[in-house]
Amino acid sequence: MRSVAFAAGLSLILFAGCAERASRPAPSPVGRLAESTACSTLDVSDDLHWEVSGRNGAVATGSAGSVAAGIEILQSGGNAADAAAATLIALAVTEPTKYGLGGEVPIMVYQSAPKTLEVICGQGEAPALATLEYFQSIGGIPRPGKNLDVTNSNRNAAVPGAFHAILMLLDNYGTMTFAQVAAPSIRLLAKYSDGWQADLCRTLSTLVAADADVRANGATRSAGIAAVAYEFYGRDGAIARRIVAWSEASGGLLRADDLANHATRIEEPVSVRCRGYTVYKCGPWTQGPWLLETLRILEGYNLRRMGHDSADYVHVVAEAMKLGLADRDAYLADPDFADVPLSEMISPRYARIRRPLIDMKHASLEVRPGDPRKMKALAAPRIDSTATKGPVSDTTTCIVADRWGNVIVATPSGWGGALAGDTGIWLGSRLSSLNTWPGHPNVVAPGKRPRTTLTPTLVFKNGKPVIAVSVAGGDMQDQVTLNLLLDVIDFGMPPGEAVSAARFGTSHLTDSFGQAPPKLGSLEINPQVGDKVIDDLKSRGHAVTTVEGAYWAPSMMVFDPRDGSIRAAGDPAASRHSAAY
Repeated sequence: MRSVAFAAGLSLILFAGCAERASRPAPSPVGRLAESTACSTLDVSDDLHWEVSGRNGAVATGSAGSVAAGIEILQSGGNAADAAAATLIALAVTEPTKYGLGGEVPIMVYQSAPKTLEVICGQGEAPALATLEYFQSIGGIPRPGKNLDVTNSNRNAAVPGAFHAILMLLDNYGTMTFAQVAAPSIRLLAKYSDGWQADLCRTLSTLVAADADVRANGATRSAGIAAVAYEFYGRDGAIARRIVAWSEASGGLLRADDLANHATRIEEPVSVRCRGYTVYKCGPWTQGPWLLETLRILEGYNLRRMGHDSADYVHVVAEAMKLGLADRDAYLADPDFADVPLSEMISPRYARIRRPLIDMKHASLEVRPGDPRKMKALAAPRIDSTATKGPVSDTTTCIVADRWGNVIVATPSGWGGALAGDTGIWLGSRLSSLNTWPGHPNVVAPGKRPRTTLTPTLVFKNGKPVIAVSVAGGDMQDQVTLNLLLDVIDFGMPPGEAVSAARFGTSHLTDSFGQAPPKLGSLEINPQVGDKVIDDLKSRGHAVTTVEGAYWAPSMMVFDPRDGSIRAAGDPAASRHSAAY
């Protein structure tokens, strides 16, 4: 595995050359899937479930239409990367308030042959105009929310990272053309004759035409994908020009140079081994490493003996979460701009030092980061926050597996951003996950990636993937992921039981969208754990709030290497969908 930067402004030749890797699978036959720029209708089956199983392929995501798109690609001979690309494009149609092609998406890619696990960083950078001085002059980085005017919602947009990440996924790991994977989404848009959906249909059709025109002259599949990238990101690209013109006219920060210089990276994941499993996360530009630190801390406890959802169990997991989250807020940031003590944070030694801070009788009511560089249990906390918590516009989920054993896990988001003029492209609002605190690792700077909450997960055992998780839910994503991993690893639950079991989490953290201060001692929990457990937790000092219904929105797959079966599930209370065959 390796780390590379992939610039959107590269020539077609360089784009195609980057994709020609020995690890890319040979093309599969896809004759049954037509390439089309016409907005004919996609057949979305009503026969979808929240819990499924199969051996040939599966898709678990946030909407029926996106599941249909992914399954169609799999059944047409595409691999997991092809199907995930189609699913991610379709999600921009079916869940526009949660994610758009102008948003962001970290993607974990497992290839069974050769056995590699890599991360595509689909998080865009801050534009060149996004300086600390600029945001100080306007009173801070606008938080996401539906009540923002166009100018403010445009000011918090990072460079669109999602679409370029999808193209890299398709080019480096897929077998199909862009026209083929975009076809289901174009058909999803067939019923719209006006509005942003009609605009998006025209945008996708323009991109499909660019792909087809290049290949009609005998160019490769990769050259076609490069032509699509140029139209969206290139200085003279048809879509890029429209995005930039709109941004300039509406007081936004995106400029042609920002799009043309955008780089999508392929990176190595970070991991820890615990209880016989290896848990993989994206790097410190996401919140993922705090989950790994928390798992290390919890290794010192026999959770199974405590009992699932017992007061002791909920208490110790919540207290470990608080320690991991405190270090998240203190240290995690874009490693190109900050010296992140990553290896120290997730080391067994640091976990042993931090673990004694947990008092089994009392809930912590303090923010307690440690000092991983000096291997000290406690460091002075830095609390700069004066903001209030903004509204949550949510995220969505995407997991795809194919019959060859390839697995894709992604967490796409747009988070309530602005609509870029007449393109039908919804931008993200991820600059709100940077702060304006001079000297902080996550302070805003041009070219810097915001520390995103988006955090897909893959778990291996004996060198093979066994669990994949994607969760929508901002700061709660990895808290829900931790619930699910412990449900499966420590308590042996199947995925359908795990996604519907009681969950809990805490807002004892600095909010990632506007940096509202921690709600000290907070504990949100589903009431199914029972009054006795809740009363016990309150007696230990937890500020308990019960949450009816879904505690955020997980999708999950579990793989059995012995027989090749795939079990997929998504919480039905959170409107997750899945299909398998």
